[in-house]
Amino acid sequence: MRSLLLAVCLVLALHCGEAALSCDTVGPEFNPCVPYLTHGGDVVPDTCCNGLRTLSSQAQSDEDRHNACVCMKAAIQGIPPPDAYMNAERLAEKCGVTYLISDFTFC
Repeated sequence: MRSLLLAVCLVLALHCGEAALSCDTVGPEFNPCVPYLTHGGDVVPDTCCNGLRTLSSQAQSDEDRHNACVCMKAAIQGIPPPDAYMNAERLAEKCGVTYLISDFTFC
């Protein structure tokens, strides 16, 4: 019984210790996308798509996806709309990422 209780506590401790994505994590992965968001174009830099794919694989929970969206939205605040948002929507398709960028303005 004690070993079962210890195992359950260990699993709960490991699960609760998992931190949600923060802007410190999102920023370095997303920053290579800012030039594309600013200027658009036919080609998205590989570093941008790689970063988005990394974030996509890290953002497993709704909270992670929400936090990633909020951080990305903050990162593009200085880029005049609607360009930033139109280019952000294109990133999902061009990089093969489905949920981090969709509905970008509504985190």
